[in-house]
Amino acid sequence: MSDVPFGAVAERPSDAILRQTIRHRVEAAGTSFYWAMRLLPQHRRNAMYAVYAFCREVDDIADGERPVEYKIAALAAWREEIDALYAGHPRHVVAKALRKPAVRYDLCRRDFLAIIDGMEMDARADIRAPDLAMLDLYCARVASSVGHLSVQVFGDPSDAAHAVADSLGRALQLTNILRDLDEDAGRGRLYLPHEILDRHGIRETDPTAVLGHPALPAVCREVAAIAEEHFQSSIRAMESCSRRAMRPAAVMAAIYHATLSALLRSGWRDPKTRVKVSKPRKLWLVLRHGLV
Repeated sequence: MSDVPFGAVAERPSDAILRQTIRHRVEAAGTSFYWAMRLLPQHRRNAMYAVYAFCREVDDIADGERPVEYKIAALAAWREEIDALYAGHPRHVVAKALRKPAVRYDLCRRDFLAIIDGMEMDARADIRAPDLAMLDLYCARVASSVGHLSVQVFGDPSDAAHAVADSLGRALQLTNILRDLDEDAGRGRLYLPHEILDRHGIRETDPTAVLGHPALPAVCREVAAIAEEHFQSSIRAMESCSRRAMRPAAVMAAIYHATLSALLRSGWRDPKTRVKVSKPRKLWLVLRHGLV
């Protein structure tokens, strides 16, 4: 079946300008997300770009240098903007870009609000050594909720696809945490759970002190094992999904799993050295998992 909707009408020039603005924001970010989204038909890709742009907007608020009061107010304004989006009169340029995708792909308002809730966890106070339950909630909000929006846009709204969103979102976020230890420490944050830190004799919660502790690699390996469990859960759930629709999810999983493997090989001996997957390797993974 074609992805072109029956009775589609020509778009307004303003729609094209809006899409171009959002696309430039995504391309400028230079993320692995961009590689995977290139596999989608144009209208689905544009929808995902709008979702990504929303995530960048609220993430930039949480990670910014403004006072806490400003961040909380700005995120509250985005909650109002999501209300306006679902009432049919968005005002922000990114919310306007979400207007058609929200209707066309039946995107859930609660997922947008959950993402904002996750950003507020960062905005209210620097997260330092959360317990495992809090870390899981954080991952569910900032990553799995994005996954739930994504699978709707990909074209597989099945329970299995949403199970992929739950597990893969957590896997990706934990991989980000293990990759970005130094960057997060620079913001005063430490997402490694205190139960695992305690288990390895680390009683500190100061990010810099933890990153310099000799038991850090053991802690990171244990968190990596949790991420691996989520990756494997997502692979099992993916078997019941539309293979064609979920190609972008498969590519994201492959790229991030390669990142986790590279982190394990690095052993977290120098957290200041950022571990990356090379562009040729990413391209090979796109070809292997995205064109089958």
